[in-house]
Amino acid sequence: MAMKSPIEWTESTWNPLTGCTKISPGCKHCYAERMALRLQLMGQANYVNGFALTLHEKALELPLKWKKPQTIFVNSMSDMFHASVPREFILRAFDVMRRANWHRFQILTKRADRLANLSDELPWADNIWMGVSVENESYTYRIDHLRETSAAIKFLSLEPLLGPLENLRLDGIDWVIVGGESGPGARPMDSDWVISIRNQCLEVNVPFFFKQWGGVRKKKFGRALEGKTWDQMPTLSRVTSVVA
Repeated sequence: MAMKSPIEWTESTWNPLTGCTKISPGCKHCYAERMALRLQLMGQANYVNGFALTLHEKALELPLKWKKPQTIFVNSMSDMFHASVPREFILRAFDVMRRANWHRFQILTKRADRLANLSDELPWADNIWMGVSVENESYTYRIDHLRETSAAIKFLSLEPLLGPLENLRLDGIDWVIVGGESGPGARPMDSDWVISIRNQCLEVNVPFFFKQWGGVRKKKFGRALEGKTWDQMPTLSRVTSVVA
């Protein structure tokens, strides 16, 4: 079975690799690192190496065995485009996603330069969504790299949002997710930053998804933005809806 996910914008997770290394400020309080070390202490087989990058050959073709269509977040515990992940492994993972065309796969990376470099070799399909994480203005170049790919759906995860993003270029972008940091040491997110991004999305008709305000106890602060829950999702035809 796929691992059910509490992440609001997906249904399940699939981790053909686990572990990562920090690359930018958004990584400082990495939830995946905390979880990996916890699972290591619990004796979970896939985490004997803790948060060290580890490939899981046995997990590579699992989505082909999951017959119920679902939305799957790929590598919630790692980064597919980490420099230490072999090119051939990435190509094989993409081939599995292409073949498992009854699922919808969502991939996120901070290594957008490697993504752009490999894009022409990847077997893109309409069910493979590609996104980049951007935490502040210094990392918006990742969006330009994303635009260079042939992904049918291109999306942004602005989480943890650590500063304002006032002049986002959203041409070629199909979806924007915003969220505050949660867990120990969570850094605050200004409501003006979120409202600005929401308004920029509305201006150019890009679906907007507000994941959370975050905080040490994220459930206390919820997901409402100006009295609404913003759960817009993309489709290939850009048909979206808002859940009030």
